[in-house]
Amino acid sequence: MDTDFPADIAATQALLAAQGYIADRSLATVLFLSLTLGRPLFLEGEAGVGKTEIAKVLADGLGRHLLRLQCYEGLDTASAVYEWNYAAQMIEIRLAEAEGVSDRQELGRDIFSERFLIRRPLLQALSPDVDGPPVLLIDELDRADAPFEAYLLEILSDFQVTVPEIGTIRATKPPLVIITSNRTREIHDALKRRCLYHWLDYPDAARELAILRQKVPEAAAALSAQIVAFVQALRQRDLFKLPGVAESIDWARALTALDKHALDPDTVHDTLGVLLKYQDDMAALGGETVSEILAQIGNPSPQADDGG
Repeated sequence: MDTDFPADIAATQALLAAQGYIADRSLATVLFLSLTLGRPLFLEGEAGVGKTEIAKVLADGLGRHLLRLQCYEGLDTASAVYEWNYAAQMIEIRLAEAEGVSDRQELGRDIFSERFLIRRPLLQALSPDVDGPPVLLIDELDRADAPFEAYLLEILSDFQVTVPEIGTIRATKPPLVIITSNRTREIHDALKRRCLYHWLDYPDAARELAILRQKVPEAAAALSAQIVAFVQALRQRDLFKLPGVAESIDWARALTALDKHALDPDTVHDTLGVLLKYQDDMAALGGETVSEILAQIGNPSPQADDGG
């Protein structure tokens, strides 16, 4: 275990809190174990609950580089792992021809050497780093194709990549791996077995209020309490896409920019596009529904437990 890693669960929470991330004990526990045991951490949860942010604050807190691989349909090794610098190779071939080099095997070994290798995030993560092993974020793995998911097994098991022209490249010290998924499809068990798992849920009201205070300190205390109560009430309704913490933060910033100190039906309707992202959900919150929710939440207390 690296000496700059947190010594226990409380220290892990403190590390995240120092970077502005309010984590509950269960998340801090699995993150501490991931660092201690050197195992990748697989995070699932709804969009906007803070999965990606964990990798960012971990890199900042430990002083490590962050390498992010954003997954998408059709992602291949050329974008994720490595590719050859074909333009530079062609120039090298032309120069060799001009100099009369006739040994093709020697030329082949030369142009397929590491100086012509373009390292993408996965291969970069296995390379030595003066600041220590980087944090590798494999973001939204569920968006990638199943064959790419299978390709990751070698990397996550042995922290190595096989480049046919060169051989196997292994990490002297494995990176700190965070994998996220919004669960648009199931990830295969073979990959999950190589990771520690945690489901990141929406925070309760007290922790969400603490997050708003951390991220939007300029918002009025009473307004922040109302925002949290309103969003928590929305999450109890049958909407296509429930608002996440990211939307709560955006809404608090928007309302503060409008110099609002309390919620009212007109303000909610005018700013609903900050909070909700689908027309059907916005249509479901008619005037009567918004007024009903505002009446339901009343004037919640701005006091909350900041301890997470």
